[in-house]
Amino acid sequence: MISRADRILYSGLLALSALPAQGADAWSHAQPVTVIMVDDSFQPDHLVFEVGKPYELRLENHGKDLHEFTAPEFFRDATVRDRRMLANGGIEVVVQSSKSAQVFLMPRVKGEYKLTCADHDWDGMVGTITVK
Repeated sequence: MISRADRILYSGLLALSALPAQGADAWSHAQPVTVIMVDDSFQPDHLVFEVGKPYELRLENHGKDLHEFTAPEFFRDATVRDRRMLANGGIEVVVQSSKSAQVFLMPRVKGEYKLTCADHDWDGMVGTITVK
């Protein structure tokens, strides 16, 4: 039986081998996915990604408050081009009011993941991420 850690490692190696060999240019083929963060919701609140496909996750905060795109398991199971974009130990992206952020990532493991705004989940700012 293959452990979860071995599955993640193997999936990551397969995903990285799917990228073009141009190094930094490998992310130029990333598919854009935009999420609008408002008080208090994600729009859309359900995201779908494919294993091994690079994405440019664009987070736009149109709300009056700071918002977080908190998805610990999703970020843990993904290849993130620049992990410095992630806050609080690599579990979220923090976006100030009227600002935006972008994260280049590649999902490595199929599954369902929880998405929350750590400060506003109590008010219904939650969603899901599906990786196929």
